[in-house]
Amino acid sequence: MINIMIIYKIFFLVFGMLIGSFLNVVIYRLPREQSVVKPRSSCPKCGHMITWYENIPVVSYLFLKGKCSQCSAKISIKYPLVEMLLGLIALGISPDVLTPMNLATFVIYFSIAACFIAHFIIDLEFQILPDKINLYLLAIILPFSILTKQPAYWLVGGAIGFGGPFLITYLFYKLRGQIGLGGGDIKLYGIIGVLLGPLGVLKTIFMSCALGSIVGLALILSKKMSKETPLAFGPYIIIIAALQIFFPEIVEYFDFFKF
Repeated sequence: MINIMIIYKIFFLVFGMLIGSFLNVVIYRLPREQSVVKPRSSCPKCGHMITWYENIPVVSYLFLKGKCSQCSAKISIKYPLVEMLLGLIALGISPDVLTPMNLATFVIYFSIAACFIAHFIIDLEFQILPDKINLYLLAIILPFSILTKQPAYWLVGGAIGFGGPFLITYLFYKLRGQIGLGGGDIKLYGIIGVLLGPLGVLKTIFMSCALGSIVGLALILSKKMSKETPLAFGPYIIIIAALQIFFPEIVEYFDFFKF
């Protein structure tokens, strides 16, 4: 007899992969200002409408050998990777005991992970953090923080997260005539501040700036990027915030605020 816990975990794995399939639609269509609901998914090269059996997460990609069934156009490996990643995340944070509170917590943290992945990929390709994803993040995080934290925690955290980067960017623009952080980055910092509080978002700002500077300098020195090339900064914010939220013990090793 199959262990009920194995079935339970498989359910979360499959659930995450299905959401990953939808997230691929969001990642492709949202920055192109297309509806994520309709029309049905199709091959971007030949327009072939993808059937249900060609849209099974990961399995269909393997069955089709990474190609469109009609025109043999190559399907990006990104699609099954996103599906598998979301499946593994859902599996990893799935509650051991299914209670209303545990399920609500799962939905919140899984939603945060999904939004972070979408932001990460979109920003690398288009150098934008869509407002719709930020608004969804805020709609998930704000009620959670209101219910679990003191007002000073999420209010001050959000104010620091948004106000600090906004002020620096504004001053930089006035002094240099150049835009530093984009609006999406500033909004994301504010939302993270609502979740992580004042000290938490200060760590996010400091460590993401440090990470972005290190990577940017390495790319410039390796001549893979010039000083004038715009740098997508969202991924660095997301990497640090994700570590703070899901792997806080790792951040502790690099926590300069405790000294």
